[in-house]
Amino acid sequence: MRAIIGRAEAERDTSWPQPLASDAARVHRDGDREVWERPAFERQRRLTRAVVAAAHTLDDAWIDAVADGVQLLCEQSSWCWPAHDDTRERHGAVLATISAPFLDLGAGEVAAQLAWIDHLLADALDARYPGLRARIRDEVRERVIDPFLERRDWHWIGLDGDVHNWNPWIHGNVLTAALRLLDDPRDSRLRVETIALALDGIDRYVAALPDDGAIDEGFGYWWNGACRALEALDLLAVATGDALDPTRHIAALRETIAFPHRSHLGGPWYVNFADGQARPSTDQPWHALHRAALRVGDDAAAAHAASHRNEGAAVASEAEGLGRVLRGMTDPAWVGAAGTTPLPRDVVLPSTQMLLARQDAGRTEGLTLVVKGGHNGENHNHNDVGSFIVAADGVPVIVDAGRPTYTKQTFGPDRYDIWTMQSTWHNVPEIRGAAQPPGRRWAASDVVVDVSDHASAQDLELAGAYDVDALHGWRRRARLDRRAQRVEIIDEWQLEPSVGSPASTSLHLLIAGTVSLHPGGARVVPVASAPPVVVRWPREIIARSEVRSLTDPFLSDVWGRTLTRVILPVDDRARAVITVEMDDRLVAGSTEKGAVR
Repeated sequence: MRAIIGRAEAERDTSWPQPLASDAARVHRDGDREVWERPAFERQRRLTRAVVAAAHTLDDAWIDAVADGVQLLCEQSSWCWPAHDDTRERHGAVLATISAPFLDLGAGEVAAQLAWIDHLLADALDARYPGLRARIRDEVRERVIDPFLERRDWHWIGLDGDVHNWNPWIHGNVLTAALRLLDDPRDSRLRVETIALALDGIDRYVAALPDDGAIDEGFGYWWNGACRALEALDLLAVATGDALDPTRHIAALRETIAFPHRSHLGGPWYVNFADGQARPSTDQPWHALHRAALRVGDDAAAAHAASHRNEGAAVASEAEGLGRVLRGMTDPAWVGAAGTTPLPRDVVLPSTQMLLARQDAGRTEGLTLVVKGGHNGENHNHNDVGSFIVAADGVPVIVDAGRPTYTKQTFGPDRYDIWTMQSTWHNVPEIRGAAQPPGRRWAASDVVVDVSDHASAQDLELAGAYDVDALHGWRRRARLDRRAQRVEIIDEWQLEPSVGSPASTSLHLLIAGTVSLHPGGARVVPVASAPPVVVRWPREIIARSEVRSLTDPFLSDVWGRTLTRVILPVDDRARAVITVEMDDRLVAGSTEKGAVR
C-alpha cells in the first residue's frame, strides 16, 4: 500500500499521460505500436494507483484524482489498441472510428477497470461526482457491451476453431463489467444475456484446453490465457456463492494450474518456446495462481506460487491491472503465503510434445533438458519443431531467443522475416539450405518419450517439418543421461545423394553467454553467473560462429548484449552427436565424448 501510494504521491502534480493521434497512426506508417501504448498503459496504471490511494484514505483530493482519470478514459476516443483496430480495413481510417468501436484486449481492460472502480468507490464518487458513474455505464455499454452482443465475427470468440488467449482475457473482462455495471433493473435481461454469452465463450476456450493443461504459447502467455479463464471462473464462483464452480471438476483446468511450475527451470528462468521470454517479468498475479491451486487442492502449484511471495514485498503490482491488484491485496491466504517451488524431475506434456528432464527433483543443480515437437501453426508460433533448450543450474545456455518488441509486423504477413521467428535461429537443422516453413502441416511425428531414473529422452521425426524433396527422414533423439550427467542430442538422417552443388545442411545451436570454440566443441560461460559447460560434436565438423548483437530490450534485458549461433556443417554425414556437460564435472581423457567416428 505504501509503495503504491508513494508512487501516486510522486506524480500527483504532473500531467496525466496522453496518447496522441499521431502516435496511434504510426502503427500504420512505420509499424511502431509501443509509442501509443506506453502513455495509454501508464494512464491506466496511474489511475489504478489513485484508486488505491482513494480507497485507503477516502481523501477528497484522491477522489478528485480518480475522477480525473475516469473522465480521461471516458473522453478517450477509443479504448482499443491501434494495432488491433480494424478501422483501416473497414473504413479506410488510420484513427479509431468511434461509431464502430472495436472490442479488443484494450477495450476489455478499460471496461473491467471502470467496473472495479465503481465497485470500490461507488459511494465516494456519488457524493463528490454525481453522474460520473452513469457516464461509466454509458461508455462501457456503447464501447463494449453492445459491440460484444451485436457482432459475432470477433476473431477471438473462436467460432472458427482458432481459440487463443484473447478469448478468456476479453470474455473475463466482459463478465466483470456485466456483473457490476448492468445493475439497473431495466437491464436485467441484458445482464443475463451478456453473462451467458461470455460464459459460452470461456467454455469454448476451456473445451480447447488439452487434457494435460499445456499452453502452446508458453508460460509467458499462460498468465493472459489460462490464468484469465481461471480468474473469470473464480469471479463467477464468488458471484454465485459457489453454485457455479467448474474449475475443480474439469481436468484440463486442474492440469493447467500446474503448467507454471512444470515450465520452471529455476530462479527467474522459465521454458520459453514461442513468444515468451526466458526470464519474464516478475510482475505476475501469483496470487491468482495461488488462489486457483488452493481451490482445486494442488499443493505443488500453490507452493510454486507461494515461493514468489516474499515477506515484506508488495503482494501485487499495478502493472497487473486494477482488478488483479485488488484481489491480491485483499486475499489473506496470499498475504500470509510461503512455499518452495517443487521443480519436478520430469515433465511430459503430450499435447505440445514437450519433455522437461532435470538431474534431480527439487534441485536446480546440474543440467536440465527441454525438447519440443509440435507444429509450426501454434499460437504465437516460432518455426521451431524439434528445438531444445539446455540449462545449467537452472539458467538457459543453449536457448530459445524469445521475441523482440511487438510491432505491426509481428502479427502480419511478414512475421517470419523477423529473425527470432525463423528456424535458422533455433536449435534445429537447416537442410539443403531450407528452413522450416510456417503452418500447421509442418510438424513432428512419431514422438516417443522414455522416462526412467537413469535417463529421460524424447525421440521424434523431423522430416515433416521441412519442404525438402530429397529428405527421407531426420530422426532426433534428445536425452538427459543422469548417471553420466550429460545431455545428448543424436541426429540421424536420410538424404538423397546431392547433384551439382546443393545448399549446405547444418546443425544450429543458439547459445547465451561467452562462447570459446575449439576443435570438436566449445566452452560456454553462461549468463547470470551459471557454471560453465562444455559442448562437444564430432571433431571432423568444422564449426563456425556468428555473434548477434541485441539492441531490443525484450532480448537484451534477458540475454545481455549478444547471442551466438554456432553452425555445424554436416553435408558429408548421416549422423551426428552433440553432448553437453558441466565443465567442472569433466574427467581426464573425456575430450572425445560425443564424437562420431
